[in-house]
Parts: sequence; structure tokens; C-alpha cells
Amino acid sequence: MGKIRQLSSREVYKNYWMRVREDDIERPSGAKGIYGVVEKPDFAVIAAIEDGYIYLVQQYRYTVGGRYWEMPQGAWEQNPDAPAKELAAGELKEETGLTAEHLTHLGYQYLAYGFCTQGYHIFLAQGLTSGDRQLDAEEEDLIAERFALSEVKRMILAGEIKDATTVNAFGWLQLTGHLGNL
Repeated sequence: MGKIRQLSSREVYKNYWMRVREDDIERPSGAKGIYGVVEKPDFAVIAAIEDGYIYLVQQYRYTVGGRYWEMPQGAWEQNPDAPAKELAAGELKEETGLTAEHLTHLGYQYLAYGFCTQGYHIFLAQGLTSGDRQLDAEEEDLIAERFALSEVKRMILAGEIKDATTVNAFGWLQLTGHLGNL
């Protein structure tokens, strides 16, 4: 199968967190069109698990007008090329106050590659030590809480956890045996 060829590209929007571009393209058939692309730095999602419990965070998500539980996650827009493990450790500390003795990279996924370049690294954090959180201004209403793994599974199946990244990472953990016989 052929590739779509980029003929030209122009930036249509840019802020601190993202860049949007519109590309003039040519498909393998020769048909021309446009493609909108959202460029965002990769992020890390962290499954902080200990003794049958996992830490989740909740904050108001303006885009969907609600508060939802999700695994700690985030990107460093000011340092998009930071090593993924460093990013994961930093986001875990920032959002939960936890430091992990063991931080294991489990995999990499794309968030929504139909329109966005952003991907994410899935990490398992173990050997947890509590400390102070270091929230960003955008996270002023963020809360962190520990849940039984079985409760998180129930919340996912009931549609209470709506973050696709969290659901995907939880499924990855289950498929790779990191959640035991859940």
C-alpha cells in the first residue's frame, strides 16, 4: 500500500501545550485533500501499585466538564525530550507525592493517531514511599486516592473511569500478569 504524501504544511494554531497544523496531501490514488494534525509531546502514565492497591488521581477536566478518576499521568511541555522514566518519576511525585523504588517501563502506545502525534509510555511503580506533592497551577484541584485493584476493575466495567489511557494501561497490566488473578 502506498503512503499519503505531504505537499505542504502550515501552522494554524499554537500554544504552550500543543501545535495544530494543516497539511495539503496527495493520496496514493492521486486524489488531493487536507489533513489536520495535532502535535503534542509524549506523556507517561503510571500504575502505582502496592499490596493490591493502586493510586488514582482526580481533577476537573474542562474539555468534558467533569471530574474523573485516572492513573497519574502527564507530559513536560517545557522539556519534551526528557527521558520517559524521568518523566514518569516526576509526574508520580508531582501528582501523588509518591516516590517509587522500582519504576518499570511496560510499553508505548499512541493516544489517537488518527489526528494526533502524541503517544504515551506505560510504567509500573512499586516500592512506594510517601512524600509531599508538587502540583502545577493547572492541577490545583487534583486529589489522589488509593483504591483496591478489584474496585478499579469494577469502576472501569461500570463506566465510572472514562479515561481511555487508564483503561488501556489497566488492561495491559492485567494481560501481562501484573494484577494477579483479578
